[in-house]
Amino acid sequence: MEGLIMDYPLTTTTILEYGNSAFKHKKIISHLPNGNRHEYTFGQLYKRCKQLANVLTNKLGITKGDMVGTFAWNHHQHVELYYGIPGIGAICHTINIRLSSQQTEFIINHSEDKVIFVDASLVPLLEKIADKLETVEQYIIMNAPENFSTSLFNIFHYEDLLERQLEEFEWPTLNENDACGMCYTSGTTGLPKGVLYTHRSTYLHALTISTPNAANYDSSDIVLLIVPQFHVMAWGYPYLCLISGSNMVLPSSNLQPEAIISILKEEKITKANGVPTIWMGVYEALKKNPPKPKLALKEYLVGGSALPASLIKGMEDDFGIRGVQAWGMTETSPLGTVSRLQSHHRDLSPEEKIKIRAKQGIEFPGIEMRVIGNDGSVADRDGKTMGELQVKGAWVIKSYFKTNNRDNFTDDGWFRTGDVSTVDSDGYMHITDRTKDLIKSGGEWISSVALESALMSHPKVKEAAVIAIPDEKWAERPLAIIVMRVRDEMVSDEDFKEFLSRDFANYQIPDRYVFVEQVPRTSVGKFDKKEIRRLYAKGEL
Repeated sequence: MEGLIMDYPLTTTTILEYGNSAFKHKKIISHLPNGNRHEYTFGQLYKRCKQLANVLTNKLGITKGDMVGTFAWNHHQHVELYYGIPGIGAICHTINIRLSSQQTEFIINHSEDKVIFVDASLVPLLEKIADKLETVEQYIIMNAPENFSTSLFNIFHYEDLLERQLEEFEWPTLNENDACGMCYTSGTTGLPKGVLYTHRSTYLHALTISTPNAANYDSSDIVLLIVPQFHVMAWGYPYLCLISGSNMVLPSSNLQPEAIISILKEEKITKANGVPTIWMGVYEALKKNPPKPKLALKEYLVGGSALPASLIKGMEDDFGIRGVQAWGMTETSPLGTVSRLQSHHRDLSPEEKIKIRAKQGIEFPGIEMRVIGNDGSVADRDGKTMGELQVKGAWVIKSYFKTNNRDNFTDDGWFRTGDVSTVDSDGYMHITDRTKDLIKSGGEWISSVALESALMSHPKVKEAAVIAIPDEKWAERPLAIIVMRVRDEMVSDEDFKEFLSRDFANYQIPDRYVFVEQVPRTSVGKFDKKEIRRLYAKGEL
């Protein structure tokens, strides 16, 4: 027997309508690439999304199921695309602006984008490959200066298109399982793979992430979205901010530590997100020039890679700003876990609390996870037994876009993340490494993540990455790549070994240390292990 409840589709349009109805006065503030500041309300966003819907259907010929690309920074027009495109039944494909030309060309052709909305400052990146793009019919330019010119064909200017359109549009009835958004993986281990999100998965993800045990947002918050809108839909934040009624601040290309701190001060930001490397830079800048008065920032949510315990402690002790570790992947929309303390952790020592907070945390309702040991069985939740992390849930993919990928899924339908993890008795998951980054030395596994976290707790170390290099005797040995806090200041190999010996057995400690000015990064700001291995994997230093 079915229940007697209305069939009410969970769609991105439902989120937009709610934001306009409940929080019409709340603000979206953009710090644009040209240095200008733009501010308007959720109510104005609503009207412009309807104008955009008219542009898409009446001017650009976009119909249900069409793929529409965005190639842009974080700003209010990009948020409009997040709602206007899926609102008419098309698919908002956010293209990573930091990939190589070859990868960008592949992604656009593979997805079959019909139209691309592009920031004027990013047009040169598309001009290089425009003649190789097989399906793109038109380019819509955003934030163009008066003297703007381009070799791209069939261009329109975004604001010119919108100002001629009505603010009325009747949204079509959509199936909540229709596709609404597309992101590609960063392609660090091969060609990028497309991940196609549904309206339902996007709605449920945003609703869940806003809750107290997750990101914990409400209408009193002013949120800085540092995570790029081209990276996993900005972790769903443009959707959850309308659900929670939080003011949304978008930094566009203003991502250097000093620029971020300036925005934190000016806009009185209470919460923010971003990958750890962003917050490492912010922390260093704050230490050099402590803010007066104190920042309004209460906490920052981190994903993408491990949040070092030293950064959690430093930001909280020095500036009263809480770091919150989360975990996810493009394939999980992306957030799947978060690490917040529970009531029974209240009496733990500060050190024990930080150890828990540095874990990736417990799964959200709607997500299940398990660790599979070497023998193929589900590992005990003892915090010690390692294995491959597998997940399933309401916003986890069941297949990649146009790709045969059965190796990424188990026979019983779980997604194989490639992360090596443990889960403790309280359900807190801790990633010890990626399968491809584990180091096997003399038959024993060594975690590069644990070594990196320990090295970054050294008072003179700013950043550290660890990879495996070949060794005739032990097959592999760990190599540490180090960025010092003070340029040209050195710590001897022996001093590092002694420092690490407090927490690691002798065979786990790197024999060699390379000092660099900056650790190579991926397109989304993570340490680029692929590039580091290319530079050093042969052991030739």
